[in-house]
Amino acid sequence: MADNLKAVSILNKDDQIVIGGAGGFIGGALTRYFHEQGFTDIRAVDKKPLSQWYQIVPGVESLCLDLSDRWNCRRACEGAVEVYNLAADMGGMGFIERFRIECLRSVLINTHMLEEAYLAGARRYFFSSSACAYNTDLQKDPNVRALRESDAYPAMAERGYGWEKLFSEMVCREYWAERGLKTAIARFHNVYGPYGTWDGGREKAPAAICRKVIEAKDSGNLEIEIWGDGHQTRSFMYIDDCLEGIDQIMHCEDLIATPINLGSDVLMSINDLVSIAERIGGVTLKRTYDLDAPTGVAGRNSDNTFIKKILGWAPSLPLEEGMKRTYAWIEQQYIGRKAGRRTVS
Repeated sequence: MADNLKAVSILNKDDQIVIGGAGGFIGGALTRYFHEQGFTDIRAVDKKPLSQWYQIVPGVESLCLDLSDRWNCRRACEGAVEVYNLAADMGGMGFIERFRIECLRSVLINTHMLEEAYLAGARRYFFSSSACAYNTDLQKDPNVRALRESDAYPAMAERGYGWEKLFSEMVCREYWAERGLKTAIARFHNVYGPYGTWDGGREKAPAAICRKVIEAKDSGNLEIEIWGDGHQTRSFMYIDDCLEGIDQIMHCEDLIATPINLGSDVLMSINDLVSIAERIGGVTLKRTYDLDAPTGVAGRNSDNTFIKKILGWAPSLPLEEGMKRTYAWIEQQYIGRKAGRRTVS
């Protein structure tokens, strides 16, 4: 088991940290995470206007740049000691199944960010990969065997988004093999929590279900539409566990250029996820099922054997507790938007 090193034990507080995709859910949370640890030179980058960022952290340099453009990546990486790339055009299953070309084009972001981080002399580079990189032939049953890191090959990733992630992983590995840039690769499994997308088509299942329960209670129409038959399964990781994992994986010498699962290993059906949201909301809803809606693979779970072996740690916040926190935040956003206050959905 490796030493559990983190940024605070390796970097100086004035070393520059660059976070791509900082206007998004995970990138915004990571920006706040490092700021709260006392780092004073953080550059947050996202292509969205600042008014659409989920979190803007005071004291952080926030730039609106499209990182699919190489010259914007050069500006973003100037002076960087560590670069965290969480920028991608993506969303929940409703987005990634309908906009595969947009998802594939995110390969430009990682290609340019890697090159410019290397040219800028960055010491370490983090890439946010996805469990969508895994072979889909292994995910056809809701009672799926948990996926090990080796299960990405032979390759048969999810169309669009999954193939982009798998190819970008390979580019990260070659930057270490050929150029000596220390890269870290984490395959995220369904990250959820406050300050994330909860409406508009890019939201993922936990947020979408919380919103639907809140809407049903507010309208008095006690029904909920579920995409698919509700039997499809996933594991869900709370944002705080994700941030802890990113930090440890980035600074572990045994994980350089080595893809690793970062997710919960507790398998949960969509029907059971709805039941959790109903308990939190104190309501029971009539369920209808849209069998034509995008659902992705039948089942997916994270095998955490490797991360426990290397780090002696794995995501652990219980789903019900994380859902309570997420539900409460989305409810605040919903009430605020209904009252005419500006919210980010």
